[in-house]
Amino acid sequence: MNSNNQTTRLYHSALSPFCRKVRLVLAEKKIEVELVEERYWESPPDLKRRNPAGKLPVLRHRGNMLAESQAIIEYLDEAVPSPALMPSTPLERHEVRRLCAWFDDKFNTEVTVPILTERVWKKITRQGYPDSRVVKDGLRAIKDHIDYLTTLLETRRWLAGNSLSLADFTAAAHFSCLDYISDVDWDRSDILRDWYATIKSRPAFRSVLADQVPGIHPAPHYAELDFG
Repeated sequence: MNSNNQTTRLYHSALSPFCRKVRLVLAEKKIEVELVEERYWESPPDLKRRNPAGKLPVLRHRGNMLAESQAIIEYLDEAVPSPALMPSTPLERHEVRRLCAWFDDKFNTEVTVPILTERVWKKITRQGYPDSRVVKDGLRAIKDHIDYLTTLLETRRWLAGNSLSLADFTAAAHFSCLDYISDVDWDRSDILRDWYATIKSRPAFRSVLADQVPGIHPAPHYAELDFG
């Protein structure tokens, strides 16, 4: 329950991995939230009032406006301690933060942005046709990421260790955006496919799997829980 009885509200964009990671953590923490879709590319005047950086997501929780996805999910893990999504030791927490940064920086730059920009955002914002060369670069880059994550999961139950953490939800947020448009080669790694099938089967994923982006149809397998 919110201490001041104000509705928890998330200003978001459905196919933003940064917004999705916050949605997933909110759902895992069983925090009821009102979702408000923002057409951020139109620079709505209220967006900078809520976040001077003019970026999504923005979360209103307990009367406070919170910005930056990583800061938000770490705040949520402290504000609502159960279930804990950060491990107990400094070294383990470092590994969680390292992998969150891996996805929000390296993976986002090399894979998420080029593929989603060309395949999704150009269509939504009417900025021309996709550049197939950029898409191919993103699809080439994701192979190295899949291989790296496979090596991690060969010795761990979850990405950052043996406990489900913020790193898993951050990774799943990025993969789910790409999976919406069927741009993840799950056949490349059985172990990564099994990891994704496990996390997408959690109740926290239900809202994300129900997303329907106008004009962009999800892949036929997107909402299936048993495909991997």
